[in-house]
Amino acid sequence: MESWDEDGVRVRIRQMAARDPDRERFGADTHRYELAPALPEAEITAFETAHGIDLPTEYRSFVAQVGNGPAGPGHGLMPLTAPRAQAGEEWAVDDEWEEDRLPGRLAEPFPLTQPLPGRLGAPADELTRGTLMLAEEGCGMYVRLVLSGPRAGEVWRIDPDWGGFVPSSPGFRTWYTDWLQRP
Repeated sequence: MESWDEDGVRVRIRQMAARDPDRERFGADTHRYELAPALPEAEITAFETAHGIDLPTEYRSFVAQVGNGPAGPGHGLMPLTAPRAQAGEEWAVDDEWEEDRLPGRLAEPFPLTQPLPGRLGAPADELTRGTLMLAEEGCGMYVRLVLSGPRAGEVWRIDPDWGGFVPSSPGFRTWYTDWLQRP
């Protein structure tokens, strides 16, 4: 399993929080620079088995070694195995999270082989099969981790109204580390 410097990530997040005590950085008021505990291996394996998938190594090792959200890009990293504590507050991200966990959805093949820029002509739920929602950026924009096919492990951003569905990072580690390094 790929290794993360858990202490280094936590130190960096504490530094970010110290520089932003009023949580003015985008999404900080939601994730509050807090990390949930890492998930036990058995819980991750049970999730993979229940959904018929293998999580990409970079993401899998993060939730096993560092934490199961929420501190992260956008409004924060979504938890893997249980809804976020605030679920039920009429936030669209919770519906998206639940839809990902419908039987068979994560195991379906990712339908795209190339980016799809611009306004989407197809319903977003048809395009996001075989991906796991990582974070919400507001206004119906989500960051998703591709789980299958030649794009497996890549992080894509979906903006159905303007930006389309396009790669935003070659992998989870780069996506998350870029967030940690932004001023």
